[in-house]
Amino acid sequence: MRLSSLILFLVLWAGAVTGQPSRQPVEVRVVPEHADWCVDRGERIRFRISVVKDGHYLENLTLRYEYGPEKMPATRSEEVLYRGGELTVDAGRSDIPGFVACRAEVEVEGKEYSDLAKVGVDPGHIEAVAEMPEDFDRFWEGEIAALKRIPLDARMTLLPERCTARSDVYHVSFQNERQGSRIYGILSVPKAPGRYPAILNVPGAGVRAYQGDTYLADDGFISLTIGIHGLPVTLDDEVYASLAAGALDRYWLQGLDSRKDFYYRRVYLGLVRSLDFIYTLPQFDGDFVAVSGGSQGGALSIVAAALDKRVRCYTAFYPALCDLTGYLKGRAAGWPAMFRFEQDKTASVVAQKAAVSAYFDVVNFARKVSVPGFFSWGYKDEVCPPTSMYAAYNAVTAPKQLVVYPDTGHWNYPEQWVKKQAFIKSMISRKQ
Repeated sequence: MRLSSLILFLVLWAGAVTGQPSRQPVEVRVVPEHADWCVDRGERIRFRISVVKDGHYLENLTLRYEYGPEKMPATRSEEVLYRGGELTVDAGRSDIPGFVACRAEVEVEGKEYSDLAKVGVDPGHIEAVAEMPEDFDRFWEGEIAALKRIPLDARMTLLPERCTARSDVYHVSFQNERQGSRIYGILSVPKAPGRYPAILNVPGAGVRAYQGDTYLADDGFISLTIGIHGLPVTLDDEVYASLAAGALDRYWLQGLDSRKDFYYRRVYLGLVRSLDFIYTLPQFDGDFVAVSGGSQGGALSIVAAALDKRVRCYTAFYPALCDLTGYLKGRAAGWPAMFRFEQDKTASVVAQKAAVSAYFDVVNFARKVSVPGFFSWGYKDEVCPPTSMYAAYNAVTAPKQLVVYPDTGHWNYPEQWVKKQAFIKSMISRKQ
């Protein structure tokens, strides 16, 4: 695929699936004073707030704003008369690496409008609160050793309606961590004879079908997009909606009392099994596999790179599951914020769940990564707070690259995907 065609596809595709917010008739704008949205420790933090309609400031509105450490109770809340122009809010100083958030909202003709911005306070020095279990390596080595004793039993079904002029598309499945437990996905393979590098695409949170990524196959890659729930990924939407509201409701908390029963155990092992499957493909070059994903998928990318040395590089957009016990230590933690509201639970229950979570915390996998990684996120993310993502990123000692678009939330610009793909290609070129 030509570069121009790839970029066009990514522009259309990223805008369709990443949740980029649409424009509204009234815009509340909260913008940090510093152009890079960062300050040093002890430096003054200021935000500028404005309310705009049709390119002009509105006037004489009741405006409410608050600021404080992200995802924590506000340090200050105030209601003022907004007279137009830019209102400057002085949020003080902080000597602690992290993020300070400011939110503002107004009501215009009966509808609420709001905006949020965050300033990073020396984010490169945010340290994780996640603790590494002494037997972390031993646990996962034992799980993978047991996994390897399970027959792969791979199955492939051609999907003619999804094939393109350059690629064949298959619905695939293979056995996971025990007999009968399977991983399902969509495989796209270039039609032209040859041996190709591979990209394992890992999913964000949710229960849904998958189309696969034929543009990657058209661009000279084997592409495997997996689901994590042990379900075929070509079913009717009604099936997934029913499961999401039923058996798989809040799946990210299921089994958290035991590391053997926690939901993500089979998910993490499924990453290794997916790589096993890729290595069976005759079209695979036998050498280069990248792992790529966003949110939950960003977390899984890091986990795969840590668990399996066959991964040559990984890319992670706004990774989830980072620094999971942050809320127990008085600061923001990553999605799914499993310890944010624990007031009604006994200390022993919380301690047990926290201990189990350490074996699945992406920070602890980030500490183990040894291959190059590409990261990208924004500072307005409320799903995966940047404090948690930096905790994982700063724990990585292997080569890494971070591209920040501060004004993005839990979504990305198409340009970020273009840079991601360029990174993967640069890793291939480096090996040649």
